[in-house]
Amino acid sequence: MGLDLFFWFVLCLPLNFAFLASTFYQVLMLSDLEADFINPYDAASRINYFIVPEFIGQGLLCAFCLLTGHWIMFLITVPVTCYHVMLYMKRKHLIDVTEVFRLLNAEKKFRIAKIAYYLTIIFISIFRNIKKSSLK
Repeated sequence: MGLDLFFWFVLCLPLNFAFLASTFYQVLMLSDLEADFINPYDAASRINYFIVPEFIGQGLLCAFCLLTGHWIMFLITVPVTCYHVMLYMKRKHLIDVTEVFRLLNAEKKFRIAKIAYYLTIIFISIFRNIKKSSLK
């Protein structure tokens, strides 16, 4: 029980809250860019700062779920991790300053979907902990 609580409250929840916050910040930057409150170079550099750490953290979270035997959470996190690996291998993970306006709507939709995904993961994590604590 102790390691399970450590996994959920020290690793899973803080990482997912960090992913949620960084993705929300990225959507905010894209919205500012769309409204012309920020220039494309600043927006791209601010967004790109968070992308690789998020990919690494998502990969670590997926690996932790696999190694600790949380199979459902592993199966939920593996598609996003595979998609992040695919983007990184194709070198399409960073936002290009010269093409940012052309891809603006697609990038916003992608990040809003990631916000919904991270919120779902957070709710699943919280409810699993409540269920486990009520059973004992």
